[in-house]
Amino acid sequence: MSNLRKRLVAVDQYVRLKGNKDQHEQTDAWSNRDLIPLPPSRRTWGWFHFFGFWAISSLNIANWQTPSTYLTQGLSVRQSMLIIVVGRILIAMFSTLIAWAGLKWHIGFTVQNRYTWGMRASYIPLLQRILLNFIWNAVQCWNGGRLIAVCITCIWPSFARIPNTFGPNMPTTTYEFVGFTVFWFLSTPFLWLRPEKFKIPFLIMSLWCGLGMLSWMIWALAVAKGVGPLWDSGQQIPGGSPWGASWLIMAGINQQVGGLAAGITNGSDFSRYARAPKHYLIGTVLSCMVTGVMVCFIGLVTASAAQKIYGEVYWNPPDLLMVMMDYGNGSSKARAGVFFLAAGFAFTAMFENICGNAVAGGIDLAGLFPRYIDIRRGAIITFLAAWIVQPWQLINRATTFIQVLSSFAVFLAPVMGLMACDYYILRKRKIRLSHLYRTHDTNYWFWKGMNWRAIPAWCAGWAPTIGGLVVTVRMDPSPPRALVQLYFMAFLIGEYPSSALHYHLSSRCHRACHDNIGLGFFISGILFYVLNIVFPVPDMDQYDEIDYYGTFTVQEAERIGVVPLEQSGIVGIDDEGIIRAETEEVVVSSYGKKV
Repeated sequence: MSNLRKRLVAVDQYVRLKGNKDQHEQTDAWSNRDLIPLPPSRRTWGWFHFFGFWAISSLNIANWQTPSTYLTQGLSVRQSMLIIVVGRILIAMFSTLIAWAGLKWHIGFTVQNRYTWGMRASYIPLLQRILLNFIWNAVQCWNGGRLIAVCITCIWPSFARIPNTFGPNMPTTTYEFVGFTVFWFLSTPFLWLRPEKFKIPFLIMSLWCGLGMLSWMIWALAVAKGVGPLWDSGQQIPGGSPWGASWLIMAGINQQVGGLAAGITNGSDFSRYARAPKHYLIGTVLSCMVTGVMVCFIGLVTASAAQKIYGEVYWNPPDLLMVMMDYGNGSSKARAGVFFLAAGFAFTAMFENICGNAVAGGIDLAGLFPRYIDIRRGAIITFLAAWIVQPWQLINRATTFIQVLSSFAVFLAPVMGLMACDYYILRKRKIRLSHLYRTHDTNYWFWKGMNWRAIPAWCAGWAPTIGGLVVTVRMDPSPPRALVQLYFMAFLIGEYPSSALHYHLSSRCHRACHDNIGLGFFISGILFYVLNIVFPVPDMDQYDEIDYYGTFTVQEAERIGVVPLEQSGIVGIDDEGIIRAETEEVVVSSYGKKV
């Protein structure tokens, strides 16, 4: 028994993460190298990194198809583009609002929630994101596999007619499954890239996919000799519709913001890598406004011109690409062009999935098991989970589950409301970094590790939308008008699932990953503020007087008002939360003083 115990201990020690203590990378139940405040040496992201980061949420099939959602509802082209522009402005604003704590204090979403929810209760938003990361990683792999299947068809045209070797109980075909498998294996090497090294993939992706989209639009316009009839679509809201254009526009704006709710929520996971706040602002605003709007515009023009060429509207790029090369029977020139386009879309989908789901999932898993999981291990676990999730079952069969999961993002916007209220209003943008990584003598333990004020405030944010979830799942053709109006005004008070607005979208998975809009931001934020006024928390606007982790540059430390580590006579904080000085051992008190 003793030998077995020794072996288990040896395995445990081997598996445990090791940090460089000279760099203050202590590894314990609350901290590891990827959770501590990032030092200047690891903050490598310039403006183009953030341009590329937001570009991957724009240079994709979902954003290309965005205008179709609003046109199908009966809105005009001008109204659809208005929704897109206003939505992108709001996305840039909310992204900056939530990510600012990462820019100033260099901590991510995983740690950021500890001062709002409490050390233990911070697992509530963390578990939500882990679940979503697992599911959407699998779904993104499946959707990316469709593009890989197109690429394979370009090389071997007969692949489009490959016999289906699966039985009737398998809700997919050999053609789809091979694409998924190849996409998954091609994506795997990128999991070893740390976020500090994302610049080259961002550059390749932006140039390849961006130029590919522009080339596709120019080709379509040249062949069609102009824009097709879709471009001239006016307002065509059915006469019997209970909703006017203003309601639909409001709903569309909400949908735009909610489409990126998950990425906005954990924005600090990546903003903390910024060399300076200006890099985040420049890259984010440029990408959201230029790339985000242009991709929608290009998708609309291309679909309109293709309608003139083929006599039918193809909003889904893989479908249009297959038609362009006549399902593999086209010329070698046509197949080469289609391969270039499909590969660009596939590479973007690949890195969007790695960055937005796998790496983000890795950071969240690191928050659960800091001793054993870092970003890389967590990303690998998230990616392996795709085979357990079995996206072919979800997409091709479990339509109701996809709808419910799409609406699951309604729980994230109240989290954002809590984060914004707590950081900007209650704490006045001040955080005690040393208190975020221990359970003793900390301002963030609250009551047994939980800030009970956050829980009812969070529940109040998503409670009004539960009826919308029920309506969506039941496919109610005549939902209560007041309930739907509540959804349409969700930007101010809640959220609605867009599928409750328009059930008969042709694709069951169209924008499935990003169909929901911001939930209960203001409800949760306001209630959280009221609870903190009635039941105040002491010392909310306190911060460390000394930069114990070596987080800040000299200029940053001076601006914030902390003493740089190298000037403090302190070596750092060890695994037990004890500050090691050059000549004495001291313990951090609740006010960050030496005792």
